[in-house]
Amino acid sequence: MAGIGHNSGRIDEPGKSWRKHVWTRARKDLMPTLPVEVVRMRVRRAAQLGLPYRTYAGIRASSGHDLIGFMFSNNALHVLRDGQALPADRAAKLGKLIATSRTAIVHRPVTPTHLAGLAVIDRAEPAPHFTQSWSAMRDRMQDILQAEGKPGDRYVLVGDTAFEAEWAEAAHMAGYLNAAQFFG
Repeated sequence: MAGIGHNSGRIDEPGKSWRKHVWTRARKDLMPTLPVEVVRMRVRRAAQLGLPYRTYAGIRASSGHDLIGFMFSNNALHVLRDGQALPADRAAKLGKLIATSRTAIVHRPVTPTHLAGLAVIDRAEPAPHFTQSWSAMRDRMQDILQAEGKPGDRYVLVGDTAFEAEWAEAAHMAGYLNAAQFFG
């Protein structure tokens, strides 16, 4: 038997149907209806970025801006040491990205010059150190974004570990995608 104040899941008070109607209408009015041309344009942009439309639309809705670039950790790229080649599936996906910046964020022992030399990477930067404080990590990521000359909320970080997800949060980026989600 339920205790005091428990309604066992039923709402039997007068006006239930009216409240449901009002809330349903308010929710519908809150959500914008996009013209078909805008939806088609966004579907094309999602394809250019190599993202499923739902993922792209979610990132765009949360940031309020279109994406202009990706930052990839060397873990996400599966390059764990200098001299190691970028896997063919990763290189193919990066090569198909259209009208977007591709920056590699590199942990030791990989050096930025190794990944910067790849045709599918526009530039490479050293990653924040694991032992850095939150503010130092934030400052390092913001330095990387300032070098791009664009706001951080227009970039998505693609990583492969939990601490890389913190980079995106610290730098106020548009979002974080797991490498399996992006390359899978």
